Parts: sequence; C-alpha cells; structure tokens
Amino acid sequence: MTLSDLQIQTLARDALQRAAAGDFAAAEPLFAQVADARPNSGQALHLLGQARLKLGRFADAREPLERAAKFLPRDPAAQVNLAGCLTVLGEHAAALVALERAARLKPGDAVIAHNRGRSLEALGCLEEAERAYDEALADDHRLLPSLTARAGLLAARGDWMGALADLDMALTSRPDDASLRLRRGELLLRQGDWLRGLGDYEARLEIPGERYAPNLPRWQGEPLAGRLLIYPEQHDIESDAAIRDALMLARGVDAVVQCADKLAEWLDGPTIRRGEPLEGFAAAAPLRSLPHLLGWTLETLPPPPPLRLKATPDQRVGWFTSAEPPPDLQVERDQALVARCSTVVGDDVWPVHLAARLGIPTRVILASTPDILWGPGTGRSPWYSSVEVC
Repeated sequence: MTLSDLQIQTLARDALQRAAAGDFAAAEPLFAQVADARPNSGQALHLLGQARLKLGRFADAREPLERAAKFLPRDPAAQVNLAGCLTVLGEHAAALVALERAARLKPGDAVIAHNRGRSLEALGCLEEAERAYDEALADDHRLLPSLTARAGLLAARGDWMGALADLDMALTSRPDDASLRLRRGELLLRQGDWLRGLGDYEARLEIPGERYAPNLPRWQGEPLAGRLLIYPEQHDIESDAAIRDALMLARGVDAVVQCADKLAEWLDGPTIRRGEPLEGFAAAAPLRSLPHLLGWTLETLPPPPPLRLKATPDQRVGWFTSAEPPPDLQVERDQALVARCSTVVGDDVWPVHLAARLGIPTRVILASTPDILWGPGTGRSPWYSSVEVC
C-alpha cells in the first residue's frame, strides 16, 4: 500500500522519537517502512542503517548504509557509519575506502583518522596505521583509543619509551582504568622494571570474570592468624599454564599450594585440591601476586623448594617444543618421563619447568612475546640455576 506524505512524516516522527528514547527495536521497523516508501532518500536509509547498528544487526545494516553513502556523498557521518559497519563485518579494505572519503569531507577529524588507523592496522599496514594514529593525536592529543592503539604498535616494534609515554598520557584521563594500568605494568615488566611494573600488574585482578579466585580475603602481605593459601589464577587448574605457574612461583612463603593432582604428588609441602573445603585459611594470594607482595626482584628471587620427585637421568633428551629436533638426535616427548632426561629443550611449558626444578640442564625457547615474568634477558635464568633462556 502506498503511503501518503502525511503518513510517511508521521512514521518518521514516531521512529525518531523512539530512537531518541533508546528504543531502537521499536524504531527500526518504522524506519524500514519510511525507507521502503522513500527508497531514494539517503537520510531515511541512513537512519535505518543506524538503528540496525544499534541493535547489533550489522549484516542487515550494510545494505541501507551503502545506499545512504551513495545518496549522501557529502555527508561524512554516512561514510563513517558505513565504515564502522564494514569494520565489524571484517571488510577492512572497503571500510578504509569509506573512511578516506570521510577524511576528504572532514579533514582534521581525529576520530576519522583513528578509524583509518584501525583499518590500516587490521590490513597489516602498520607504518601507515601509526601515521594515522599520529594524525589523530595531532588533532586531539588525549584521544584515548589512539593513544592505546599507538602504544601497542610502538611496543611491538620495541619502542618501549614511546609506548609507555602513550599509556601514561591515557592514564591521565582515566587513572583508574585497570586495563590501561595492566598494559603499562606488562610493558615495564618486559623491560625488567619490577619496581614500577609489579604494582601495575596487580590491576589484572580488578578486571572481572577473567581469573579464578577462592572465597577468601585477598592477602596483602600482613601477618595472619590462620593459614595462607596460594593458588593459580587459571580457571582450569589442570591446564599447562596453571601447572607451570605453580612450579615457577610457589616459593619464598609459608603457604598451602592449591594445585593440580599430579603436581601435588611432586611438591614437598602442603597442598590442597581445588574444590576442597577452605576451613582454617585466613587469606589467599594468587601465585602471580607473590613477586609484588614479597618484594621480589629478578636479582633476589628466593630459590624453589625441593620436590618429592627426583631426577633419575639416563641418555634421553627431552624435547618439548614445536620446533623440530636435529635429524640425528633421538628425543623423548613423553611428559611423564621428564625426570629420566639428562637434558631438556622446550618452550615455556610445564614439563620444562619441572625439569628445571629437578636441576636437569634445560634450555627454554621463549616465544616472540614471552611471559613477562622471564624478564628481558637471555642466557642463564635467575629463576632456575640449571636453565638457559634463548
């Protein structure tokens, strides 16, 4: 049925009122009726696309936004909204084209420059992305998304000072942002700056839902009337990361270790399984908080306590890395046989940490972005006397 001009105006007014009230679910079908009645109206198509964006219906928003961008070639908002939709859909090259049009229509807009940087970064054009973030920050030196994005690029190419400067600037606007403080802490720790980095690294515990924590007060280093529980933060306590953290960090404090079943068989000290009652415990601390709570540095790490398990080496070479061994080398890949190896080579995984705890000569091959606790150096590791890091 063909709608009269008055009916279309009434629909549009009702839709705009609902959208202004935040009721996009009710506004969207009204905008759709207006767009059907006025298929060449760029404004109607733009409003329909925006409503669908608000509803998270990005695939449905694409078609009206593309048409709106053609009918409104001089409206930068139409180009920006189309680019945003295409970005969510993973079409970064097409998004970049729309953003270039928007930049020509509205030069000097920091948000448009930032979004160009995001598209360029997604396309792997990192130098161009950095220049786009530079442009955005030249127009608005406190633009938080550009500061954090550029910090990531600078850190990736080893410009630690530049990355830290950007994060410091971002934190002047949002000093309580746990994610920003965590990123700054990780950068500092990767450089070996434990004095400044460990405090910021504790911000990870303020990010909800990402880590396991028992129902106990969090220990802050104070004397306790009851027992102290130390635990891995991973939800899966049987995971490689949880076992690795317990092997690496359960040291230097009188505490009960919450750990995986197989690790409890090896540790020469009190342990508890996850899910067991916690009566008698006064407080708990994550293993990764111990360096901060106990004032460790890479130069003053306490030695790891002995294990019940003992090394019984033969001629096996433990090989626990994705890299292929030399063709003439017979290797052992069975994690259960680590204690029988005379030498171990591996990635940053729990069998390698077990070998290190057993005093077996061990070479750790770190990833391109290694665990921050290893520090910046290679060679002899301060964590284990028998380990060489490469």
